[in-house]
Amino acid sequence: MKSAITRPEGRSNGGFNKVFAFLRNQFLTGAIQPGELLAPERELSLQLGVSRPVLREALRALSMMGVVEIMHGVGTIVRCPDVSVLSEFFAFAMAQQSEMADDVMEARMAIEYHAARLACTRATLADLERLRAALDKIRVTIDDTPAAAAADYEFHDALVGAGHSPTLLCMYRAVAPLLHRTLRGRLRLMRRYAELKTAVIQGHVCLFEAVVARDEASMETIMRKHFAIGDEYRRHAVSAEAVP
Repeated sequence: MKSAITRPEGRSNGGFNKVFAFLRNQFLTGAIQPGELLAPERELSLQLGVSRPVLREALRALSMMGVVEIMHGVGTIVRCPDVSVLSEFFAFAMAQQSEMADDVMEARMAIEYHAARLACTRATLADLERLRAALDKIRVTIDDTPAAAAADYEFHDALVGAGHSPTLLCMYRAVAPLLHRTLRGRLRLMRRYAELKTAVIQGHVCLFEAVVARDEASMETIMRKHFAIGDEYRRHAVSAEAVP
C-alpha cells in the first residue's frame, strides 16, 4: 500500500540547512533585530550559494515558526517568535515516541525544582495571588477530573512563572502539556482513594506555603515529596489492574 505521505522532491538538504544555519546565527549574534527587513531573496541566495526555491522554502518554514513574516510587495520581516510554537512543536515531536511519559516527567521535575527555588526569592504579590487562586481551584475541583487537571497545571505553571526565568518557563510549557493525559488518569484513580486526594491537596498547600515563607532551603525536599505522590498513583494503578 502506498504511503499517503510523500517527501518533497528536489530539495537540497545541504542548501536548506545552510539557510537555517545562517539565519540562526544572525539572530543569535544580534545582527538581525525584530522589525528589520532581510536582504532581498536574490541577494541572500547569492550570498549563501543556494537556489532561490531552496531559500524560499527555508523562509516559509521560519515563517511558520513565527521567526519571520513574509509580506508580498514588502519583503521578509524579522519577528520576535512566540515561544508557544516551541511547545507545540516539542509536544508533537515527543508524542510520536512511545514510553516517553517517565522521561518527560523527569525533565519537568528538573525544571520545576530550580524554578520553585527561584520563586522563593523572586515571587511577587501578584504571583502569590495567582498561586492562591490556583490552590483554591484544586480544592474545589478535586472530584472533577478535567477541572482538577486544569487547576493542577495552572498551579504549577504559576509556580514556575513565579521564578521569573523566561527560559525555564518556556521549557516547562514545552513539556508540561505532554503529561496532561497521564495526569488525568492519575486523578481518576485518585477518586477511589481518599488518602491520595488529601495528599495531593496538602502537597500543593506545602508548596504554596514554602513560597510565601521564602523557604528556598526546604523547597526541593517539599517538591520531591509532592512528586512522590505520583509514585503512589502508579502503585495503586498496578494493584488495581492486577485484580481480576
